[in-house]
Amino acid sequence: MNIVAAGFGCRKGCEAQEIIELAELAMARAELPMRHLSGLFAPAFKHGETGLAEAARRLGLPLVLIPEPMMKAAEPRAITVSERVVALTGLASVAETAALAGAGPTSRLVQPRTASRSATCAIAVSGQG
Repeated sequence: MNIVAAGFGCRKGCEAQEIIELAELAMARAELPMRHLSGLFAPAFKHGETGLAEAARRLGLPLVLIPEPMMKAAEPRAITVSERVVALTGLASVAETAALAGAGPTSRLVQPRTASRSATCAIAVSGQG
């Protein structure tokens, strides 16, 4: 079974419900059922975000925090480049790189960054299978 990773970036204090709705929207745009989702993936610097943790708990999925070197390794495969995000985080797209890193070294994006008011989500699938 392929890994289906929902990568997230979010503003501080983003609510769990917004994250859940954004995951559902991104998965629908990728034409994948929510039951195929393997987990929520975010950069390690989001470790204190209770909205992400609560969203993962409510969805019954793991929240995986990705270390910076893994995020940087996935960055060349990202599609979106946000100058604002580069200035704030040093990454082209937090959501896309988190999804790509979470789904593995041969993963590909099936849904680029989708934005809500306070968060972004991208969907990547592993390269196997």
